[in-house]
Amino acid sequence: MSSAHALPAPPLQRPRVLMVGTAFMAAASTMVILGMLGIYLAQRADFLSAGSVWLPTGASIPLQQPNTMMITLIMSVITMQWAVNAISRNDRGHAYMALGLTLVLGAATIVMTSYLFTLMELDISSGLQGVLIYSITGAHLLMLIVAMIFVALMAFRALGGQFAARQHDGISAAALYWDAMVAVYSILWISIYITK
Repeated sequence: MSSAHALPAPPLQRPRVLMVGTAFMAAASTMVILGMLGIYLAQRADFLSAGSVWLPTGASIPLQQPNTMMITLIMSVITMQWAVNAISRNDRGHAYMALGLTLVLGAATIVMTSYLFTLMELDISSGLQGVLIYSITGAHLLMLIVAMIFVALMAFRALGGQFAARQHDGISAAALYWDAMVAVYSILWISIYITK
C-alpha cells in the first residue's frame, strides 16, 4: 500500500491592491480633467454659435510647443513600457535607465508647458477663455507631476530590490497612471491646441 504524496501548496498570489488603487486614481484624475474640458467645449461652442471669436484679440496659441509635448509624451510612454518589460525580465540596468529617461521626458514636458504659457499671451482677467485654458492645462500639469512622483517612488523601491520578475506591480501601476496621463493629454491636445 503506497501513501499518497501531497503536492506542495502553490505560492500565494499577492492581491493587486496597488494596481486597483492606481486604476481608480487614474480614472478619477481623468474624469476631473475631462469634466473641465466638457465645460470648456460647451463654452467655446456657445461663443462660436453666437458669431463671436473664441480667443480674445491678441491672444494666440502656438502649435509647435503642444506638438513637441505630444511627441515627448509618446516617447515617454515607450520608455515607461520599456521599464515594465525590463523589470519583468530582471534586467535592472535597463529598468533604471528607462525610469530615469521617463522622468527626464516628463521634466521636459513641464518646461515646455511653462514656456507655452509665456507664449500664449492669454490673460486670466481677459475673460472665461483664459481661466478655462489655464485651469485645464494646469490640472494636467498637476497630473503629470503626480505621475512623475509616482514613477520616482517606484524607481527608488526598485533600487531597493523590492521589484523583480515575479512581482513588479509597482512599476506596472506607475506605467498605468503614466499612460492615463498621456491619454488625457492627447485629448487636450486635439480639443484645445489643434481645434482652438
